[in-house]
Amino acid sequence: MTTTVNVRPLAELSGLEQLQATLLTGGAPIGRLIGMDVDSLEIGRAVFSLVPGAQHYNPIGVVHGGIAATMLDSAMGCAVHSTLPPGARFTTVDLHVHYTRAMTADTGRVMAIGETVHLGGRTATAEGRLLDEAGTVLAHGTTTCLIIR
Repeated sequence: MTTTVNVRPLAELSGLEQLQATLLTGGAPIGRLIGMDVDSLEIGRAVFSLVPGAQHYNPIGVVHGGIAATMLDSAMGCAVHSTLPPGARFTTVDLHVHYTRAMTADTGRVMAIGETVHLGGRTATAEGRLLDEAGTVLAHGTTTCLIIR
């Protein structure tokens, strides 16, 4: 017995559908590498989470700032990606991250929330917040993305 699966090429899917398809195949490699989970995806909004641990530490004994930057870049980028029509892609033009508190293995689960602010014909902007479980802001940022059609 042969089973036929109807799979549409990624270029035919909207940005949100592309992100959902990626989740079905195990998610993005960067997420697996650092242990980041996708908590929710909707049009214009993405939420990622991670439990920081010693494997994320820098030489001074706190979580490397690149983890916060990666989480914010992922959440904000996916918030923009989720708004795109079929055939459109994006790339990050700039990323600004403001750190407000250090993370350690004792911080517990942290959540990056990205939300699209502006979607234009050539560029999009988004903002994001990295929060601990109590809602304390650990970092926040903005991004500008170039839309490629």
